[in-house]
Amino acid sequence: MTIRIQHIFALGLSLLLGTAALVAQSNDYIVGAQDVLGITVWNQPDLTGKFTVEADGTFTFPLIGRLKVGGLTLRQIEAELRSRLADGYLKNPQVSVAIESYKSQRIFVVGEVKSPGAYPLGANMTLMEALAQAGSTTSDAGDEAVIVRSSPGRAAAGPVLSDTETNSEVVRVQLGELEAGSLSQNLRLRDGDTIFVRRTASIFVFGQVKSPGAYRIQRGYTVLQALALAGGVTDRGSTGRIKIVRLVDGSKKEINAKLGDAVEPGDTLIILERFF
Repeated sequence: MTIRIQHIFALGLSLLLGTAALVAQSNDYIVGAQDVLGITVWNQPDLTGKFTVEADGTFTFPLIGRLKVGGLTLRQIEAELRSRLADGYLKNPQVSVAIESYKSQRIFVVGEVKSPGAYPLGANMTLMEALAQAGSTTSDAGDEAVIVRSSPGRAAAGPVLSDTETNSEVVRVQLGELEAGSLSQNLRLRDGDTIFVRRTASIFVFGQVKSPGAYRIQRGYTVLQALALAGGVTDRGSTGRIKIVRLVDGSKKEINAKLGDAVEPGDTLIILERFF
């Protein structure tokens, strides 16, 4: 399944243009090391400029000196600057703080996307926006993305490629619903999140079927549905003689299957001939 890039940009643009989104961005983003702040003090050009937060969470501001901002929101930084500047320097200072460059927080987008890698986490960044930054999904993407997130305060230093990691929360997202505009699937991301877009699940169907070969399946497919993908059984085939060859713990296992049995990604179905 390919998430069409125009859908991503359309949804992302609507979010960016929304007043509520802009207000939330200002209120919620937590500043950290290497973030670049754009600070404006109205009618004070000498106090207006860009300032990089250092590793210890501080930066140097004219008149004030070192200011600790790591862990604060933009609104909290504005309030602190107003308070400091009003203390003997300016009368009723008007201060505005924005993020010029997000560098302290990041996410990882891996799997079936066109440009996998680490990306800066913007304020209120959503799954759809992250996929857009990664160039959208590939043609081999399946119908599910998995978000693996560490416990609060323990952001991952690199992508978490297993959804069974201890102390991790796992969220599964249906990409079809996301593309259709489901807000419940367009989750807000956290620092250190890994978004893993799964490859489409495939099985192999051989033997007495009309169109043997490899087929993509969805989660929960049965043997009967797999046979339908392969055009059904031939006149010589028997729906009572079906075997599944499945890799279990590194070893191949042969299973006598019924039509209602579930198939798993990587299974090989073999439909045998009837006895008579």
